[in-house]
Amino acid sequence: MTDQFLLYPLLLQFLLSIITMFAWFKIELQKVISMVGSAAGILLSAYLFYIVWNDGTQVTQAASWDAPFGITFAADTLSSMLVLLTSISGFAVSVYSSASIISARLRFGYFPIFHFLILGLTGAFLTGDIFNLYVWFEIIIISSFVLITIGGEKPQIEGAVKYFTLNILASVIFLTAIAVLYGLTGTLNIADLAMLVPELQNRGLVDVAAILFLIAFGIKSAVFPLYFWLPASYHTPPSAVSAIFGGLLTKVGVYALIRIFSLVFLDDPFLDNVLIAIAVLTIFSGGFGALVQKNLRKTFSYLIICHIGFMIAGLGVFTEIAIAGTIFYLFHDIIMKTNLFLINGIIYRIKGTNSIKKLGGLYDEHPKLSLLFILPFLALIGIPPFSGFWPKISLILGSFETGNYTLVAAIIFGSLLTLIVIGRIWSRVFWKPSGEIPVRKHFLYFKKMTKLKQAQMIGPVVLLTAITLYIGFGAEHIQEISLRISRELLNNEDYIKAVMTHNS
Repeated sequence: MTDQFLLYPLLLQFLLSIITMFAWFKIELQKVISMVGSAAGILLSAYLFYIVWNDGTQVTQAASWDAPFGITFAADTLSSMLVLLTSISGFAVSVYSSASIISARLRFGYFPIFHFLILGLTGAFLTGDIFNLYVWFEIIIISSFVLITIGGEKPQIEGAVKYFTLNILASVIFLTAIAVLYGLTGTLNIADLAMLVPELQNRGLVDVAAILFLIAFGIKSAVFPLYFWLPASYHTPPSAVSAIFGGLLTKVGVYALIRIFSLVFLDDPFLDNVLIAIAVLTIFSGGFGALVQKNLRKTFSYLIICHIGFMIAGLGVFTEIAIAGTIFYLFHDIIMKTNLFLINGIIYRIKGTNSIKKLGGLYDEHPKLSLLFILPFLALIGIPPFSGFWPKISLILGSFETGNYTLVAAIIFGSLLTLIVIGRIWSRVFWKPSGEIPVRKHFLYFKKMTKLKQAQMIGPVVLLTAITLYIGFGAEHIQEISLRISRELLNNEDYIKAVMTHNS
Protein backbone atom coordinates (compact mmCIF):
# COMPACT_ATOMS: atom_id res chain seq x y z
CA MET A 1 0.00 0.00 0.00
CA THR A 2 2.98 2.34 0.25
CA ASP A 3 2.76 3.14 -3.46
CA GLN A 4 -0.77 4.48 -2.86
CA PHE A 5 0.25 6.50 0.18
CA LEU A 6 1.17 9.42 -2.09
CA LEU A 7 -2.58 9.98 -2.65
CA TYR A 8 -3.25 10.54 1.06
CA PRO A 9 -2.08 14.18 1.19
CA LEU A 10 -4.41 14.86 -1.75
CA LEU A 11 -7.36 13.07 -0.16
CA LEU A 12 -6.81 14.87 3.14
CA GLN A 13 -7.02 18.33 1.55
CA PHE A 14 -10.10 17.27 -0.43
CA LEU A 15 -11.79 16.03 2.76
CA LEU A 16 -10.86 19.20 4.65
CA SER A 17 -12.43 21.28 1.90
CA ILE A 18 -15.64 19.22 2.01
CA ILE A 19 -15.86 19.08 5.83
CA THR A 20 -15.32 22.82 6.27
CA MET A 21 -17.97 23.40 3.61
CA PHE A 22 -20.49 21.42 5.67
CA ALA A 23 -19.53 23.59 8.66
CA TRP A 24 -20.32 26.70 6.57
CA PHE A 25 -22.12 28.62 9.35
CA LYS A 26 -19.82 27.46 12.16
CA ILE A 27 -16.74 29.62 11.69
CA GLU A 28 -14.97 28.59 14.90
CA LEU A 29 -15.41 24.93 14.01
CA GLN A 30 -13.97 25.60 10.55
CA LYS A 31 -10.91 27.16 12.17
CA VAL A 32 -10.30 24.12 14.36
CA ILE A 33 -10.85 21.66 11.51
CA SER A 34 -8.49 23.61 9.25
CA MET A 35 -5.69 23.88 11.81
CA VAL A 36 -5.90 20.27 13.01
CA GLY A 37 -6.23 18.96 9.45
CA SER A 38 -3.29 21.07 8.25
CA ALA A 39 -1.15 19.70 11.09
CA ALA A 40 -2.13 16.17 10.02
CA GLY A 41 -1.14 17.13 6.48
CA ILE A 42 2.41 17.84 7.67
CA LEU A 43 2.62 14.35 9.22
CA LEU A 44 1.34 12.65 6.07
CA SER A 45 3.68 14.65 3.82
CA ALA A 46 6.67 14.01 6.09
CA TYR A 47 5.99 10.28 6.00
CA LEU A 48 5.64 10.38 2.21
CA PHE A 49 9.04 12.07 1.97
CA TYR A 50 10.47 9.43 4.33
CA ILE A 51 9.16 6.63 2.09
CA VAL A 52 10.53 8.25 -1.07
CA TRP A 53 13.91 8.97 0.52
CA ASN A 54 14.34 5.35 1.59
CA ASP A 55 12.52 3.41 -1.13
CA GLY A 56 12.79 5.64 -4.18
CA THR A 57 10.12 7.06 -6.49
CA GLN A 58 6.57 6.05 -5.56
CA VAL A 59 4.02 5.59 -8.34
CA THR A 60 0.35 4.76 -8.45
CA GLN A 61 -1.84 4.28 -11.52
CA ALA A 62 -5.47 5.31 -11.10
CA ALA A 63 -8.28 2.89 -11.97
CA SER A 64 -5.83 0.02 -12.67
CA TRP A 65 -4.78 1.49 -16.01
CA ASP A 66 -1.04 1.12 -16.48
CA ALA A 67 1.11 3.90 -17.92
CA PRO A 68 0.94 5.51 -20.38
CA PHE A 69 -2.82 4.90 -20.74
CA GLY A 70 -4.04 5.76 -17.24
CA ILE A 71 -3.74 8.68 -14.87
CA THR A 72 -0.35 8.51 -13.19
CA PHE A 73 0.67 9.97 -9.85
CA ALA A 74 4.38 9.93 -9.06
CA ALA A 75 6.33 11.12 -6.04
CA ASP A 76 10.08 11.45 -6.41
CA THR A 77 12.36 13.33 -4.02
CA LEU A 78 11.57 16.72 -5.58
CA SER A 79 7.80 16.41 -5.61
CA SER A 80 7.57 14.81 -2.16
CA MET A 81 9.73 17.57 -0.66
CA LEU A 82 7.56 20.24 -2.29
CA VAL A 83 4.42 18.55 -0.95
CA LEU A 84 5.97 18.67 2.53
CA LEU A 85 6.84 22.37 2.22
CA THR A 86 3.33 23.06 0.89
CA SER A 87 1.87 21.36 3.97
CA ILE A 88 4.09 23.40 6.29
CA SER A 89 3.20 26.68 4.59
CA GLY A 90 -0.46 25.67 4.52
CA PHE A 91 -0.45 24.96 8.25
CA ALA A 92 1.22 28.29 9.03
CA VAL A 93 -1.27 30.21 6.91
CA SER A 94 -4.22 28.26 8.34
CA VAL A 95 -3.28 29.23 11.91
CA TYR A 96 -2.56 32.82 10.84
CA SER A 97 -5.86 33.06 8.93
CA SER A 98 -7.82 31.98 12.00
CA ALA A 99 -6.75 35.17 13.74
CA SER A 100 -6.28 37.66 10.90
CA ILE A 101 -9.14 37.05 8.44
CA ILE A 102 -12.30 38.85 9.51
CA SER A 103 -15.44 36.78 10.12
CA ALA A 104 -17.32 38.37 7.22
CA ARG A 105 -14.76 36.94 4.80
CA LEU A 106 -14.62 33.58 6.54
CA ARG A 107 -18.39 33.25 6.06
CA PHE A 108 -17.91 33.40 2.29
CA GLY A 109 -16.15 30.03 2.32
CA TYR A 110 -12.55 31.05 2.94
CA PHE A 111 -11.41 27.76 4.49
CA PRO A 112 -13.07 25.41 1.96
CA ILE A 113 -11.49 27.37 -0.90
CA PHE A 114 -8.15 27.60 0.93
CA HIS A 115 -7.93 23.81 1.23
CA PHE A 116 -9.08 23.41 -2.35
CA LEU A 117 -6.11 25.60 -3.34
CA ILE A 118 -3.73 23.43 -1.30
CA LEU A 119 -5.29 20.41 -3.01
CA GLY A 120 -4.51 21.92 -6.42
CA LEU A 121 -0.92 22.70 -5.46
CA THR A 122 -0.36 19.20 -4.06
CA GLY A 123 -1.88 17.61 -7.15
CA ALA A 124 0.34 19.67 -9.46
CA PHE A 125 3.44 18.42 -7.64
CA LEU A 126 2.36 14.76 -7.70
CA THR A 127 0.85 14.32 -11.15
CA GLY A 128 2.71 12.29 -13.75
CA ASP A 129 0.49 13.35 -16.63
CA ILE A 130 0.89 16.64 -18.45
CA PHE A 131 -2.82 17.12 -19.15
CA ASN A 132 -3.63 16.54 -15.50
CA LEU A 133 -0.98 19.12 -14.67
CA TYR A 134 -3.13 21.50 -16.70
CA VAL A 135 -6.22 20.41 -14.73
CA TRP A 136 -4.48 21.02 -11.40
CA PHE A 137 -3.37 24.43 -12.65
CA GLU A 138 -7.01 25.27 -13.40
CA ILE A 139 -8.03 24.25 -9.88
CA ILE A 140 -5.29 26.54 -8.55
CA ILE A 141 -6.46 29.47 -10.72
CA ILE A 142 -10.14 29.10 -9.77
CA SER A 143 -9.36 28.78 -6.05
CA SER A 144 -6.91 31.67 -6.00
CA PHE A 145 -9.33 33.89 -7.94
CA VAL A 146 -11.99 33.32 -5.28
CA LEU A 147 -9.51 34.02 -2.46
CA ILE A 148 -8.41 37.28 -4.10
CA THR A 149 -11.99 38.50 -4.48
CA ILE A 150 -13.37 37.49 -1.05
CA GLY A 151 -14.42 40.78 0.50
CA GLY A 152 -15.32 42.42 -2.80
CA GLU A 153 -13.25 45.60 -2.31
CA LYS A 154 -12.42 47.59 -5.43
CA PRO A 155 -8.60 47.03 -5.32
CA GLN A 156 -9.26 43.29 -4.90
CA ILE A 157 -11.51 43.16 -7.94
CA GLU A 158 -9.00 45.12 -10.04
CA GLY A 159 -6.14 42.86 -8.94
CA ALA A 160 -8.24 39.75 -9.53
CA VAL A 161 -9.10 40.79 -13.09
CA LYS A 162 -5.42 41.27 -13.94
CA TYR A 163 -4.45 38.04 -12.23
CA PHE A 164 -7.20 35.98 -13.84
CA THR A 165 -6.75 37.43 -17.34
CA LEU A 166 -3.04 36.70 -17.56
CA ASN A 167 -3.32 33.28 -15.98
CA ILE A 168 -6.16 32.27 -18.28
CA LEU A 169 -3.96 33.39 -21.21
CA ALA A 170 -1.21 31.16 -19.81
CA SER A 171 -3.67 28.28 -19.59
CA VAL A 172 -4.71 28.73 -23.23
CA ILE A 173 -1.06 28.68 -24.31
CA PHE A 174 -0.44 25.68 -22.05
CA LEU A 175 -3.36 23.79 -23.60
CA THR A 176 -2.12 24.66 -27.10
CA ALA A 177 1.33 23.30 -26.23
CA ILE A 178 -0.27 20.10 -24.92
CA ALA A 179 -2.21 19.73 -28.18
CA VAL A 180 0.97 20.13 -30.26
CA LEU A 181 2.82 17.60 -28.11
CA TYR A 182 -0.04 15.11 -28.24
CA GLY A 183 -0.25 15.48 -32.01
CA LEU A 184 3.44 14.65 -32.26
CA THR A 185 3.57 11.73 -29.81
CA GLY A 186 0.05 10.44 -29.13
CA THR A 187 0.68 10.43 -25.37
CA LEU A 188 0.47 12.83 -22.43
CA ASN A 189 2.24 10.78 -19.79
CA ILE A 190 5.35 12.77 -18.82
CA ALA A 191 7.62 9.72 -18.52
CA ASP A 192 6.40 8.41 -21.89
CA LEU A 193 6.98 11.83 -23.44
CA ALA A 194 10.51 11.80 -22.03
CA MET A 195 11.21 8.67 -24.09
CA LEU A 196 9.43 9.72 -27.29
CA VAL A 197 10.19 13.45 -27.74
CA PRO A 198 14.00 13.08 -28.11
CA GLU A 199 13.40 10.60 -30.97
CA LEU A 200 11.04 12.85 -32.95
CA GLN A 201 12.27 13.90 -36.40
CA ASN A 202 10.22 17.11 -36.66
CA ARG A 203 12.45 19.21 -34.43
CA GLY A 204 10.80 22.43 -35.58
CA LEU A 205 7.46 21.48 -34.04
CA VAL A 206 9.22 20.19 -30.93
CA ASP A 207 10.86 23.60 -30.52
CA VAL A 208 7.48 25.30 -31.01
CA ALA A 209 5.97 23.14 -28.27
CA ALA A 210 8.93 23.88 -25.97
CA ILE A 211 8.58 27.63 -26.48
CA LEU A 212 4.84 27.47 -25.84
CA PHE A 213 5.46 25.63 -22.57
CA LEU A 214 8.13 28.19 -21.66
CA ILE A 215 5.70 31.07 -22.24
CA ALA A 216 2.84 29.37 -20.34
CA PHE A 217 4.94 28.43 -17.33
CA GLY A 218 6.83 31.72 -17.59
CA ILE A 219 3.60 33.65 -17.05
CA LYS A 220 2.71 31.48 -14.06
CA SER A 221 6.24 31.87 -12.67
CA ALA A 222 6.18 35.66 -13.24
CA VAL A 223 9.43 35.86 -15.21
CA PHE A 224 10.49 38.78 -17.41
CA PRO A 225 8.62 40.17 -19.36
CA LEU A 226 5.52 38.27 -18.20
CA TYR A 227 5.55 39.30 -14.55
CA PHE A 228 3.51 42.50 -14.37
CA TRP A 229 0.31 40.77 -13.23
CA LEU A 230 1.96 39.74 -9.94
CA PRO A 231 2.68 43.12 -8.28
CA ALA A 232 -0.66 44.36 -9.62
CA SER A 233 -2.59 41.66 -7.76
CA TYR A 234 -0.62 40.22 -4.81
CA HIS A 235 -0.91 43.38 -2.72
CA THR A 236 -4.74 43.43 -2.82
CA PRO A 237 -5.96 40.40 -0.77
CA PRO A 238 -5.46 39.87 2.99
CA SER A 239 -1.90 39.09 4.06
CA ALA A 240 -2.71 35.43 4.73
CA VAL A 241 -3.82 35.01 1.12
CA SER A 242 -0.80 36.92 -0.20
CA ALA A 243 1.42 34.64 1.91
CA ILE A 244 0.20 31.43 0.28
CA PHE A 245 0.32 33.12 -3.12
CA GLY A 246 3.84 34.49 -2.66
CA GLY A 247 5.16 31.29 -1.15
CA LEU A 248 3.66 28.73 -3.52
CA LEU A 249 1.76 29.96 -6.58
CA THR A 250 4.77 31.15 -8.58
CA LYS A 251 6.80 28.19 -7.35
CA VAL A 252 4.43 25.69 -8.94
CA GLY A 253 5.25 27.41 -12.25
CA VAL A 254 8.96 27.04 -11.52
CA TYR A 255 8.40 23.38 -10.64
CA ALA A 256 6.60 22.82 -13.96
CA LEU A 257 9.53 24.39 -15.83
CA ILE A 258 12.00 22.17 -13.96
CA ARG A 259 9.96 19.02 -14.53
CA ILE A 260 9.24 19.54 -18.24
CA PHE A 261 12.65 20.92 -19.22
CA SER A 262 14.55 18.21 -17.34
CA LEU A 263 12.45 15.33 -18.67
CA VAL A 264 10.89 16.20 -22.03
CA PHE A 265 12.97 18.96 -23.65
CA LEU A 266 16.66 18.26 -23.21
CA ASP A 267 19.99 19.24 -24.80
CA ASP A 268 18.77 22.40 -26.52
CA PRO A 269 21.47 25.12 -26.28
CA PHE A 270 19.07 27.74 -27.67
CA LEU A 271 16.52 27.13 -24.89
CA ASP A 272 19.28 27.13 -22.28
CA ASN A 273 20.48 30.53 -23.50
CA VAL A 274 16.91 31.84 -23.52
CA LEU A 275 16.43 30.69 -19.92
CA ILE A 276 19.68 32.37 -18.84
CA ALA A 277 18.68 35.64 -20.56
CA ILE A 278 15.24 35.48 -18.92
CA ALA A 279 16.86 34.83 -15.53
CA VAL A 280 19.14 37.88 -15.81
CA LEU A 281 16.33 40.19 -16.92
CA THR A 282 13.98 38.84 -14.24
CA ILE A 283 16.56 39.51 -11.52
CA PHE A 284 17.11 43.05 -12.73
CA SER A 285 13.46 43.97 -13.33
CA GLY A 286 12.31 42.53 -10.00
CA GLY A 287 15.16 44.13 -8.06
CA PHE A 288 14.75 47.58 -9.58
CA GLY A 289 10.98 47.31 -9.24
CA ALA A 290 11.34 46.65 -5.51
CA LEU A 291 13.78 49.52 -5.17
CA VAL A 292 11.32 52.19 -6.34
CA GLN A 293 8.20 50.99 -4.53
CA LYS A 294 6.59 53.04 -1.76
CA ASN A 295 4.18 50.32 -0.64
CA LEU A 296 5.61 47.59 1.61
CA ARG A 297 3.48 44.78 0.13
CA LYS A 298 4.32 45.79 -3.44
CA THR A 299 8.00 45.85 -2.50
CA PHE A 300 7.77 42.25 -1.30
CA SER A 301 5.89 41.34 -4.50
CA TYR A 302 8.73 42.62 -6.68
CA LEU A 303 11.24 40.72 -4.55
CA ILE A 304 9.33 37.53 -5.46
CA ILE A 305 10.01 38.33 -9.12
CA CYS A 306 13.68 39.13 -8.51
CA HIS A 307 14.31 35.86 -6.72
CA ILE A 308 12.43 33.76 -9.27
CA GLY A 309 15.30 34.81 -11.55
CA PHE A 310 17.78 32.96 -9.31
CA MET A 311 15.84 29.72 -9.74
CA ILE A 312 15.52 30.08 -13.52
CA ALA A 313 19.27 30.74 -13.68
CA GLY A 314 20.15 27.27 -12.39
CA LEU A 315 17.75 25.65 -14.82
CA GLY A 316 19.40 27.51 -17.70
CA VAL A 317 22.91 26.47 -16.66
CA PHE A 318 21.73 22.88 -16.13
CA THR A 319 24.71 21.38 -14.36
CA GLU A 320 24.53 19.28 -11.22
CA ILE A 321 25.67 22.03 -8.88
CA ALA A 322 23.55 24.71 -10.59
CA ILE A 323 20.35 22.65 -10.45
CA ALA A 324 21.11 21.85 -6.80
CA GLY A 325 21.31 25.62 -6.24
CA THR A 326 17.93 26.09 -7.94
CA ILE A 327 16.33 23.38 -5.80
CA PHE A 328 17.90 24.71 -2.58
CA TYR A 329 16.72 28.23 -3.41
CA LEU A 330 13.24 26.91 -4.23
CA PHE A 331 12.97 25.34 -0.76
CA HIS A 332 14.30 28.48 0.91
CA ASP A 333 12.03 30.79 -1.07
CA ILE A 334 8.78 28.91 -0.34
CA ILE A 335 9.28 29.30 3.41
CA MET A 336 10.80 32.76 3.11
CA LYS A 337 8.13 34.41 0.97
CA THR A 338 5.30 32.86 2.97
CA ASN A 339 6.85 34.29 6.11
CA LEU A 340 7.52 37.67 4.53
CA PHE A 341 3.85 38.32 3.82
CA LEU A 342 2.82 37.07 7.27
CA ILE A 343 5.24 39.59 8.75
CA ASN A 344 3.75 42.27 6.52
CA GLY A 345 0.31 41.38 7.88
CA ILE A 346 1.47 41.92 11.48
CA ILE A 347 3.05 45.27 10.57
CA TYR A 348 -0.22 46.27 8.87
CA ARG A 349 -2.20 45.32 11.97
CA ILE A 350 0.14 47.36 14.16
CA LYS A 351 0.15 50.52 12.03
CA GLY A 352 -2.91 50.28 9.80
CA THR A 353 -0.96 51.14 6.63
CA ASN A 354 1.47 49.65 4.12
CA SER A 355 2.92 53.00 3.07
CA ILE A 356 6.68 52.95 3.70
CA LYS A 357 6.63 56.75 3.95
CA LYS A 358 4.09 56.70 6.78
CA LEU A 359 5.50 53.70 8.64
CA GLY A 360 8.14 54.07 11.30
CA GLY A 361 9.02 53.51 14.94
CA LEU A 362 8.39 49.75 14.98
CA TYR A 363 11.62 48.96 16.79
CA ASP A 364 10.84 51.43 19.59
CA GLU A 365 7.26 50.19 19.93
CA HIS A 366 7.87 46.44 19.47
CA PRO A 367 11.57 45.61 19.97
CA LYS A 368 11.03 41.85 20.44
CA LEU A 369 8.93 41.53 17.30
CA SER A 370 11.48 43.60 15.38
CA LEU A 371 14.30 41.30 16.43
CA LEU A 372 12.19 38.33 15.30
CA PHE A 373 11.53 39.97 11.93
CA ILE A 374 15.17 40.77 11.26
CA LEU A 375 16.07 37.07 11.07
CA PRO A 376 13.97 36.37 7.94
CA PHE A 377 15.21 39.66 6.47
CA LEU A 378 18.82 38.51 6.86
CA ALA A 379 17.93 35.18 5.24
CA LEU A 380 16.20 37.00 2.39
CA ILE A 381 19.32 39.04 1.67
CA GLY A 382 21.52 35.96 1.88
CA ILE A 383 23.81 37.07 4.71
CA PRO A 384 25.97 34.04 5.66
CA PRO A 385 25.20 31.65 7.26
CA PHE A 386 21.48 32.22 6.68
CA SER A 387 19.48 30.16 4.19
CA GLY A 388 19.58 32.56 1.23
CA PHE A 389 23.39 32.44 1.08
CA TRP A 390 24.10 28.77 0.34
CA PRO A 391 22.09 28.25 -2.87
CA LYS A 392 23.63 31.37 -4.40
CA ILE A 393 27.07 29.83 -3.90
CA SER A 394 25.93 26.77 -5.85
CA LEU A 395 24.43 28.94 -8.59
CA ILE A 396 27.61 31.01 -8.87
CA LEU A 397 29.81 27.88 -8.98
CA GLY A 398 27.63 26.39 -11.70
CA SER A 399 27.78 29.62 -13.70
CA PHE A 400 31.57 29.75 -13.40
CA GLU A 401 31.87 26.14 -14.56
CA THR A 402 29.99 26.93 -17.77
CA GLY A 403 31.52 30.36 -18.34
CA ASN A 404 28.28 32.30 -17.73
CA TYR A 405 29.98 35.29 -16.13
CA THR A 406 27.09 37.62 -16.93
CA LEU A 407 24.90 35.38 -14.84
CA VAL A 408 27.39 35.49 -11.97
CA ALA A 409 27.29 39.29 -12.09
CA ALA A 410 23.47 39.27 -12.20
CA ILE A 411 23.22 37.00 -9.13
CA ILE A 412 25.62 39.20 -7.16
CA PHE A 413 23.88 42.37 -8.32
CA GLY A 414 20.46 40.93 -7.49
CA SER A 415 21.69 40.14 -3.99
CA LEU A 416 23.01 43.69 -3.67
CA LEU A 417 19.64 45.11 -4.75
CA THR A 418 17.91 42.92 -2.16
CA LEU A 419 20.31 44.21 0.51
CA ILE A 420 19.55 47.82 -0.44
CA VAL A 421 15.78 47.21 -0.46
CA ILE A 422 15.74 45.46 2.93
CA GLY A 423 18.12 48.06 4.39
CA ARG A 424 15.75 50.78 3.20
CA ILE A 425 12.77 48.99 4.74
CA TRP A 426 14.60 48.49 8.04
CA SER A 427 15.69 52.12 8.29
CA ARG A 428 12.31 53.59 7.32
CA VAL A 429 9.89 51.13 8.89
CA PHE A 430 11.74 50.09 12.04
CA TRP A 431 14.34 52.74 12.93
CA LYS A 432 12.77 55.95 11.65
CA PRO A 433 10.61 57.78 14.23
CA SER A 434 6.93 56.99 13.91
CA GLY A 435 4.98 59.45 11.77
CA GLU A 436 1.48 60.74 12.24
CA ILE A 437 -0.90 58.09 10.95
CA PRO A 438 -4.63 58.82 11.19
CA VAL A 439 -6.42 56.29 13.37
CA ARG A 440 -8.72 54.06 11.30
CA LYS A 441 -12.18 53.50 12.69
CA HIS A 442 -13.56 49.96 12.76
CA PHE A 443 -10.05 48.57 12.16
CA LEU A 444 -8.83 45.79 14.42
CA TYR A 445 -5.34 46.91 15.41
CA PHE A 446 -2.86 44.34 16.72
CA LYS A 447 -2.93 45.77 20.26
CA LYS A 448 -6.73 45.39 20.37
CA MET A 449 -6.56 41.69 19.54
CA THR A 450 -6.87 39.06 22.24
CA LYS A 451 -3.67 37.39 23.44
CA LEU A 452 -4.76 34.20 21.69
CA LYS A 453 -5.17 35.91 18.32
CA GLN A 454 -1.85 37.71 18.72
CA ALA A 455 -0.21 34.34 19.40
CA GLN A 456 -1.93 32.85 16.34
CA MET A 457 -0.38 35.58 14.19
CA ILE A 458 3.09 35.52 15.76
CA GLY A 459 3.30 31.72 16.12
CA PRO A 460 3.41 30.94 12.38
CA VAL A 461 6.11 33.57 11.90
CA VAL A 462 8.16 31.95 14.68
CA LEU A 463 7.64 28.50 13.10
CA LEU A 464 8.68 29.58 9.60
CA THR A 465 11.61 31.58 10.99
CA ALA A 466 12.81 28.49 12.87
CA ILE A 467 12.61 26.46 9.63
CA THR A 468 14.52 29.20 7.82
CA LEU A 469 17.22 29.08 10.48
CA TYR A 470 17.40 25.30 10.16
CA ILE A 471 17.78 25.57 6.38
CA GLY A 472 20.64 28.02 6.90
CA PHE A 473 22.47 26.49 9.86
CA GLY A 474 21.73 22.92 8.76
CA ALA A 475 22.57 23.66 5.14
CA GLU A 476 24.52 20.43 4.70
CA HIS A 477 21.28 18.43 5.09
CA ILE A 478 19.35 20.60 2.61
CA GLN A 479 22.29 20.49 0.22
CA GLU A 480 22.31 16.69 0.44
CA ILE A 481 18.63 16.62 -0.56
CA SER A 482 19.21 19.20 -3.30
CA LEU A 483 22.12 17.25 -4.80
CA ARG A 484 20.14 14.03 -4.78
CA ILE A 485 17.28 15.79 -6.60
CA SER A 486 19.75 17.32 -9.05
CA ARG A 487 21.18 13.90 -9.88
CA GLU A 488 17.68 12.48 -10.31
CA LEU A 489 16.79 15.28 -12.74
CA LEU A 490 19.99 14.88 -14.73
CA ASN A 491 19.66 11.08 -14.83
CA ASN A 492 15.95 10.69 -15.37
CA GLU A 493 16.02 6.99 -16.27
CA ASP A 494 14.98 6.00 -12.74
CA TYR A 495 11.89 8.22 -12.86
CA ILE A 496 10.92 6.92 -16.30
CA LYS A 497 11.48 3.30 -15.27
CA ALA A 498 9.48 3.72 -12.06
CA VAL A 499 6.49 5.14 -13.95
CA MET A 500 6.54 2.93 -17.04
CA THR A 501 7.16 -0.40 -15.32
CA HIS A 502 4.82 0.09 -12.36
CA ASN A 503 1.72 -2.12 -12.44
CA SER A 504 -1.42 -1.07 -10.62
